[in-house]
Order: sequence, then C-alpha cells, then structure tokens
Amino acid sequence: MPVPLERQTVGVFLVTWLEESAKPSVRPSTYVSYRCLVHKHLIPEIGKVPLAKLMPQQVQAMLNRKAASGHSPRRAELMRAVLRIALNQALRWGLVTRNVATLVSVPRVRRLEIRPLDPDEARRFLEQIRGDRLEALYSVALAAGLRQGEALGLRWDDVDLGGGLIHVRRALVRIDGKLELAEPKTSQSRRTIALPEAVVDRLRMHRARQLEERLWAGEKWVEMGFVFSTPVGRPLDRSNVTHVFQRHLAAAGLPRQRFHDLRHACASLLLAQGVSARVVMDVLGHSQINLTLNTYSHVIPSLRREAADRMNALFVTP
Repeated sequence: MPVPLERQTVGVFLVTWLEESAKPSVRPSTYVSYRCLVHKHLIPEIGKVPLAKLMPQQVQAMLNRKAASGHSPRRAELMRAVLRIALNQALRWGLVTRNVATLVSVPRVRRLEIRPLDPDEARRFLEQIRGDRLEALYSVALAAGLRQGEALGLRWDDVDLGGGLIHVRRALVRIDGKLELAEPKTSQSRRTIALPEAVVDRLRMHRARQLEERLWAGEKWVEMGFVFSTPVGRPLDRSNVTHVFQRHLAAAGLPRQRFHDLRHACASLLLAQGVSARVVMDVLGHSQINLTLNTYSHVIPSLRREAADRMNALFVTP
C-alpha cells in the first residue's frame, strides 16, 4: 500500500526520487553521484524526518554539522544541490508546499584559481611527451579542449584523419567500478572539432603504433575500437593516465596540474591568440557563452588591451 503522505519520510522519498525521477533523466555517472550523496549523507542525517515536516533549520543544522566534522564546503554545496533538485520534484508531485533547501545557506566555496599552461610551458610539455606512447592523447586534449572522459571515449569511427576532424559523441565513465561509454555531459558537448595538422600527424603515428601493438598482442587483443587504449585494446583508466601526465609535467619542470587543466589551457591559448569567445565556446562544448567568459576572465584584460591597440591604429596618422 502507498505510504500516507503525512507519514512519508525524507529517506523514503529520496529513494523513490532516485529510482523514478533521477535515474531515467540524468547521465549514469550523475545518478551514481546523486545516489552516493543521498545514501551516505542525506539519509543518515535527515532520512527519518517526515517529508512534509522538514524545516529549513533542520537542513541548515545538517550542513553545519557536516562542515564542523571536516567536510569541505564543496561537499555541503553538493548536498544542498541534490536535496534542492529532489525537493523540486516533491513540489511537482504535490508532496510538499515549499522547497526548504532553497532557504538555507552553505559555507562559501573557494573556487580553484585556474593556472593553465602558457604558450612557452605548452611547448615544453609537448617537447617532453614527444615519442611517448600516449603523445597523441595529450596533444588532442590540449588542442581540442576535450574533457578526460571525452578523450578516453574516442573511437576510430569518431576520427576523420583525412578531414582533420574529431566527432565527440560519447564519454568514458566509471560506473559502479566498471568503465562504460555514456552520453556526453550536455547536448552541446556533442560536437565536431577541427584539429591542427600537427595533431593529425600525431594521430596517424599513434594509429600505426596501435596496429603494431595489435600484432604483438595476438589473441590477447580485445577489439573495442578505442583510439587510446591499453596495449591489448582495452579502455584506459583515467587515474593511471593522470599519474603519467603528472610525471611528464614534473620531468619538464612544470607545476602539478590535473588532466582537466589541459582543457583550460586550450581555451586560454585560443583566446590569447584572438579566437573569438563564441568559437571557443563551441570548441569546449559550453552551453552558454557566459560560462566561457566567466571561466576564462583572466585572459580578457589582455584581449581588451589588444583591441584598444588595434583601434588606436585607426587614429594614428601614417
């Protein structure tokens, strides 16, 4: 029998919401993160509270306890975000009269300062990885601004070496411990990117090396079509790729970075070379141009100066 509305707890509702609303509508990896937050944090804290009687003070106290116990402000922000999404659905289902998650505050989240590779550092990095087995992977990530999952999820049918194009159609994600191909992050993430000729050449060399590896592997080879794979054709583990990437940075005398920072480097280098923000937005697969401009605002001052210098040329008498 259905649970009477006045007796339905937050925990019962969140489990129902996960399976009936979140799971069919979000990416598998997003669902896994929602499920983790719900079962590890939200249900143990407020799961026994009747849904209709959940108060803003209870949610605020939960977030404060998490902060006091050493959890990061970002974790508290994610907890509130998931609860807010869930309670919005409860509103639509007529289970609550207001969304109490919108009435609380979370500790201020300190945003990471983006410090991508500058042109000289990018050249040093490219020189360091020359000849590496995954040179083409790092080159494509830097030139095309791919997310790590997008780069590792590329298959050869996504690559047009003759036209110098790659088609981003899927991403490699880990779900419940298994590597799987999933839809890209957003609809805008499905995109076609033109590659520099030098990067296309690296992909051709990588293709030839992979064919040699296939011959050496023999019966051990698992044909999955991945552009970047293990020596026996299986998908690469993202943490292993990141560790190798960071070793290359150290060997080149460059600061430690995440693999994702290659994406930031791509955008910053394109903007610094005068490529329009609209084009950079399309390359990165951003949904809104404001996201591009706000994320890479550190590059904008130099572009303003360059624009003023170009305009000045019109006023200067030859």
